[in-house]
Amino acid sequence: MKISVIIPVYNAEKYISKAVESALQLDEVYEIILIEDKSPDHSLQRCKELAQKHNQVKLFQHPDLGNHGAGASRNLGIEKAAGEFIAFLDADDYFLPNRFDAEKELFKDPKIDGVFNAIGTEYLTEKGKEEFMSNINDSELLTVNYPAEGHEVFRGLLGLTSKAFGSFFTLDALTVRRHSLESKKLRFNEALRLHQDSDFIIKLAHQCYLKSGIIDIPVAMRGMHDDNRITKIVRYSLQYNQRQFLFWNSLYDWSNTLPLETDVAQHIYLQKKAFELSGKKGVSKTIGLLAAIFKNPNILRTKYRFTYSHS
Repeated sequence: MKISVIIPVYNAEKYISKAVESALQLDEVYEIILIEDKSPDHSLQRCKELAQKHNQVKLFQHPDLGNHGAGASRNLGIEKAAGEFIAFLDADDYFLPNRFDAEKELFKDPKIDGVFNAIGTEYLTEKGKEEFMSNINDSELLTVNYPAEGHEVFRGLLGLTSKAFGSFFTLDALTVRRHSLESKKLRFNEALRLHQDSDFIIKLAHQCYLKSGIIDIPVAMRGMHDDNRITKIVRYSLQYNQRQFLFWNSLYDWSNTLPLETDVAQHIYLQKKAFELSGKKGVSKTIGLLAAIFKNPNILRTKYRFTYSHS
């Protein structure tokens, strides 16, 4: 296997060396692509040092040397990647030695476009731990509840399976064939500064054939610290609801270009409307959802402008 590991780098001078070294220890890693995103700290200098020290490490910046966000940085990384497979890693996270154990076996099946695994959580600061515990509704092991593949993964991520699918898996635990991304023209939504990873994973699960790998123990660790942006947004606050609306609105726009099952289309529409209303009114998502249904009482039996397919 030749795997290109893409790491967007922003304000990560304290963590980037550990992230890179964790990938370098793995025989499957063909190259490590660092996309430095105009960090205010000394990340660029640390990236230059790593690129000079290791032949596998390649450093890039955006053409205008500006800050464009993680989505745009990952897209640039995909463009620069030369490996047969692509894996992602956040600059403040790191891989474990078993990171690609499942991939080595599962990718022998040509129908499989991507493999996802479980990741663990490491608290790098006490404040990071406090913010995680108070704002994030995840377990320390971010995984799914049962082995899944194909369309079951897509429906599970949306909470539409007959049994509880479990937590969301993250980019750190995902490996994808580069050809699959190119053939499906899959990229990150650069307009989303938050949740662009979740947006990408859901779209990927619909467009490509994903299969679970190691889901009972972690293959990577995510670091929680004072500067994690996601932990600073209080759950169901006005800001949280507004960010969620942007995420679901992105999925809604995408869903209108595809034939989807009725319940999937309705679910995306209702989530978008619920967070749109709660983001404007400053109320809870549940109240927003009820208001959305009240304003659109025929939602559960009306097709609206979606095209549906039950294939």
